[in-house]
Amino acid sequence: MARYFLLFFLVFGPAHSIKSLLSASEFEHATFQRTEGETMQYLLALPEAYASNTSERFPLLLFLHGGGESGSDIEKVKTHGPPKQIAAGMSLPFVLLAPQNPHESQFWDDQTLADLLDSIESDYRIDPDRIYLSGMSRGGFGAWRLAIQKPNRFAALVPICGGGDAPYAKKINHLPTWVFHGAKDPVIPISESQQMVDALEAAGGNVMFTIYPEADHDSWTETYDNPRVYQWMLEQTRKVAAP
Repeated sequence: MARYFLLFFLVFGPAHSIKSLLSASEFEHATFQRTEGETMQYLLALPEAYASNTSERFPLLLFLHGGGESGSDIEKVKTHGPPKQIAAGMSLPFVLLAPQNPHESQFWDDQTLADLLDSIESDYRIDPDRIYLSGMSRGGFGAWRLAIQKPNRFAALVPICGGGDAPYAKKINHLPTWVFHGAKDPVIPISESQQMVDALEAAGGNVMFTIYPEADHDSWTETYDNPRVYQWMLEQTRKVAAP
């Protein structure tokens, strides 16, 4: 059964990469090109301990932005969520991978995201059992869909004001999932998250649902500002779906 939280206040293939340093203290900006497929820009930020702990593998957070940050201006990816926090000087305990959807009116391409993740795992010291997936708005839809497409890839799922195909939620009933939505969201109604939570519950899933009773579409600021969300992610390790 899902655990519901009503929050009135904050509680705490084949690929080729062309890399160019954007800011040594913040992000690496790179472009990923699938052998057959689209080009996708991304930002990558390494945790402070990455350079000194040369034998350690690190957790990774794949963050999918909302529709307003799509296109070709990579700086837009820093508008919300973990990229905004890192740009403001915050240190997060993950390798942060923040791609940019090049299509302003289309959803994320699942295969490009999966291939990009393969490339980053190959190039950096990533712990394959601690890869976390989160997205907001259109990225929330993208996170649900990518998790369902790759049910054994991630250790935890955090979709914010998104939605998905409820009949397929049973494919990720083994995946720890924490869902967030504003009760007054006029853009993506809370029913989109509710139906996914209900479907996971019915499938015996491990799901929590946090509802912000006064929030409209912006339910991501409060979520990503809550250190407990990151702590919860780090407590999860990858589990494989039952055959």
